[in-house]
Amino acid sequence: MSPALNVTRSILGQPWRWRAGVGGDADADAGSTSDDLVTRLLLSRGCPREAVDAYRAPSIRAFMPDPSIFRDMDRAAERLADAVTAGEAVTVFGDYDVDGATSAALLVRLLRALGLAPAVYIPDRLMEGYGPSGEALVRIAECGARLIVTVDCGAQAFEALAMARAAGVDVVVVDHHKCAAALPEAYALVNPNRLDEGEGAAHGHLAAVGVAFLLGAALLRTLRARGFFATRAEPKLLDLLDLVALGTVADVAALRGLNRAFVAQGLKVMAGRRNTGLAALADAARLNRAPLCHDLGFALGPRINAGGRVGKSDLGVRLLTSEDPEEARAIAAELDRLNEERRAIEAAVQAEAEQMAAGQDNRAVALVAGPGWHPGVIGIVAGRLKEKLGRPAIVIALDADGVGKGSGRSVAGVDLGAAVLAAKDSGLLAAGGGHAMAAGLTVAADRVDALAEFLDTRLAGDVARAGDGRVLLLDAVVAPGGVAPTLVEALEAGGPYGMGWPAPRIAAGPVRVVKASVVGTGHVRAIVSGDDGRSIKTVAFRAADNPLGQALLGAPPDRRLWLAGRAKIDDWGARPAAELHLDDAAWLD
Repeated sequence: MSPALNVTRSILGQPWRWRAGVGGDADADAGSTSDDLVTRLLLSRGCPREAVDAYRAPSIRAFMPDPSIFRDMDRAAERLADAVTAGEAVTVFGDYDVDGATSAALLVRLLRALGLAPAVYIPDRLMEGYGPSGEALVRIAECGARLIVTVDCGAQAFEALAMARAAGVDVVVVDHHKCAAALPEAYALVNPNRLDEGEGAAHGHLAAVGVAFLLGAALLRTLRARGFFATRAEPKLLDLLDLVALGTVADVAALRGLNRAFVAQGLKVMAGRRNTGLAALADAARLNRAPLCHDLGFALGPRINAGGRVGKSDLGVRLLTSEDPEEARAIAAELDRLNEERRAIEAAVQAEAEQMAAGQDNRAVALVAGPGWHPGVIGIVAGRLKEKLGRPAIVIALDADGVGKGSGRSVAGVDLGAAVLAAKDSGLLAAGGGHAMAAGLTVAADRVDALAEFLDTRLAGDVARAGDGRVLLLDAVVAPGGVAPTLVEALEAGGPYGMGWPAPRIAAGPVRVVKASVVGTGHVRAIVSGDDGRSIKTVAFRAADNPLGQALLGAPPDRRLWLAGRAKIDDWGARPAAELHLDDAAWLD
């Protein structure tokens, strides 16, 4: 396969290639010059040619499976239907992140529409940790709940669910995290990542909120069959797709299949501002236009997460279930403030973590641990480390009792969740689990080094293979004048983009750097001019200290480059313009 634009080694040390079906490097079935741009984008990301129309305009109808294909789904729906018809006391037990908050909010809003008044329980990240504890479930039962539904947690809560069962309360688990061969004692456990899952395993990439949506569909179907809606209106489940879209994107779930439909349709619902809390959050985030997929992960999601990270864990659910505009505005403002606080805490932890990781070039998994680090930001810092180092990273916050709470992020091709589960099964961890790209764990301080060795041994091969396959994939090449709003609009038509469905990356050039400077927290902004006489704005985020940023800052005026990155709309001026967010660059001469 020939390199794209003859770039065999870029400034960041990687070859450039055309994505499959682009530039003539793949077979004709993957895309041809006779196809329009959107078709080529879809095909090059794995869309079957016969499914192009469905992927071009992803609808729930086209991608929605029969919920009954999932193990325990019908049993869970029947139990919830019993609770609805009998008016039972129900508690939704959620996680403190965005997926947990949106999952809980979806079920709460649906059950309210069905006549129940469900309670919500979100554990405190610092005091209680992740997932249901037996003590919490027993307290909920003692307060009168006859049914508890856990969302985005519970798949590994063996002791807690056994205590709940002994207390006489039914627990339905709605989760998506990796499961062990043995399952806890739940009334029903709905999780596409159960090891005994059949046809439903094809949907293992769903976030928990997606699984909750399917349970909602199964519940409504069950109640419909019982004649429940003969005298009352049936809730419109599709109106809750804004929550599904937010949780799916924020949890970095792969945007293929059903998830594409969830996000595409959910963005439309969100644009209608039907959810009072989400509308208030958009205002707090200064989003004065219809939201884009990017906004869910970088504007709305972090603010909801801030409640669980450095504030009150239940703020996100309270916001997403509020019908009072004044209450929603107050909560959204608090989350916005907490998000700023979170950024400051994160910056301090990140600086220390990066210094520790600098001496770990020989490790397949960068693993750092520090006393006093705030557990609420370690996941974000792990993600930053992963991006900087190009390999999985785990960040562990050690408390005064010598207990470490860790969070990890992985790279494509390296299943970190399975490795953490294996470490738990081997006795190295007090608790742990997750999915391929992210995991959480609890470890004693004196076992951190042993954990690092275990992960290195288990994942070294996968990490090496992932590194050997590192290339920069391009979708198109344009002259600088082609970086325009019309191009951005054309490229967006192949979305939504996210994990598993990468946003288009274009090459622009040749260009010369006219001016470059450091802005913000280590970003490099540059104005470049092309041979076509057109200039464009570019920005390389957090690149001031890496080779890309240094090359831009020190580029001689007579040397030309190819630039590679994502074309984005810059709407800060009087009228929208386009700019290039850089991923890499290569010297032309």
